[in-house]
Amino acid sequence: MFGLRKTLGSLFKSNQTDPAWFDALEESLILSDVGLPTTEQLMDKLRKAAKSEKANSPQDLQRLLIQEVAKLLKPLEANPNPLFDHNQKTLPQVWLVIGVNGAGKTTTIGKLCRAFQAQGKSVLLAAGDTFRAAARNQLLEWGGRNQVDVITQESGDAAAVAHDAIHAAISRKADILIIDTAGRLATQNNLMEELKKVKRVIGKALPGAPHQTLLVLDGNTGQNGLSQVKAFHTALDLTALIVTKLDGTAKGGVICALAHTLGAGAKPAVIALGKGEGIDDLAPFTAEQYSAEFFN
Repeated sequence: MFGLRKTLGSLFKSNQTDPAWFDALEESLILSDVGLPTTEQLMDKLRKAAKSEKANSPQDLQRLLIQEVAKLLKPLEANPNPLFDHNQKTLPQVWLVIGVNGAGKTTTIGKLCRAFQAQGKSVLLAAGDTFRAAARNQLLEWGGRNQVDVITQESGDAAAVAHDAIHAAISRKADILIIDTAGRLATQNNLMEELKKVKRVIGKALPGAPHQTLLVLDGNTGQNGLSQVKAFHTALDLTALIVTKLDGTAKGGVICALAHTLGAGAKPAVIALGKGEGIDDLAPFTAEQYSAEFFN
């Protein structure tokens, strides 16, 4: 699944451990985008756990490291995961989807549609990227593949599209409304202000909405992903993350760095991982499974 799998796997298949082995493990973690501060913390915990349990073999150390990473990631789990929460009292549930260009935002929306439809939920889409006709057409294509209607406007702004989509979702009694937005960097102040406006308009049209403010994060962005999450979270109070492109090339360690950097307090939950381009390639995130896959 992850690009560093072969490197890490070979370390744990060796016959013995020595200082050079620990140095190689530390380097591999840093190269996998775990980040220096997080790597140092994990290595410290690993050494202490190994001493406590008198573990010396690479296989025992692998087991301990998987446990430590799972503990680190546990606070990022969503409970319940909104992708599979059947006790939502307010309908429609409104999902505002944001992210930088190229993160896989529109593709992720298509996957979300499939996941919700598999649960028997009705879905409506809103093409809130009013900057690019290509983005609107891409969303229409995903809507067609999922047989889902898409609310669009030839002109106007994203807030107007969101407003119309909410009223359409209410009148059609849709279970889920997913609102796409134009890709942007968190440093583009005018575009971030537009997102804030969209969120305010959504809240006025349907009190309590959006119920999920979801950032789609490219798993290949490395440590830059940390600054993205922190900036978007500060501006929009994120509730959820989906990390994409974890299908053979991504290093994947950025999720560990996120867990370490965000620390205590309210933080967005990682609800799913994108593991391919297919419409069904969206896997729910759990700390234990992620950690086990990362080191196997």
